[in-house]
Amino acid sequence: MLGGSPAKHIARGSGTFHYANEATMTEKSSVAGQTLVGVGALLVGAVMAYGATFISSEAGYAGVGPNALPWLVSVVLMVCGAWLVWEARTGGYRELETPSGAERGDWHAVAWVIGGVVANASLITTLGFILSCALCFALAVRGLRMAEGKAGGGARRSLTDFVTGVAISAPVFWLFTKLLAINLPGLTASGWL
Repeated sequence: MLGGSPAKHIARGSGTFHYANEATMTEKSSVAGQTLVGVGALLVGAVMAYGATFISSEAGYAGVGPNALPWLVSVVLMVCGAWLVWEARTGGYRELETPSGAERGDWHAVAWVIGGVVANASLITTLGFILSCALCFALAVRGLRMAEGKAGGGARRSLTDFVTGVAISAPVFWLFTKLLAINLPGLTASGWL
């Protein structure tokens, strides 16, 4: 028997060494990671609450001021964060399903999604809301398709994704600009594109 605590003894078998407390070590790191997720949610909620203090609370005709929703979101986020910390500290997340998917992230797929979001943000004033959102949709769908292990798609598939993006973003654009009278960047001065 080797010296030290029983949890640190090395078991010999088939030429490899395993720590007897290997499962305990992964459980501790899992609890620490889960706790960090809860603490992160608490911190984001606290930062949002701090930001909400700078928004006017002057109530309009509805009796609710513009800072009501930020306060609601920050309080709910902090409650969820506290709940996550409690779950993590009292035995880990319950009913946590076994993760599906690959052991490592598919960075090519993530790059397509990030590229779509960055393209939308940088081109929205140039191409207008509809076309930039359609481009974002097409690039993000390509990345999500690749993350599932499917082919990203050729020119025909990309064109179909772009047209689908236009079909989704155009009614949203018209709803905001025509019905709600909220200005969104358009491609033309007519306000329909």
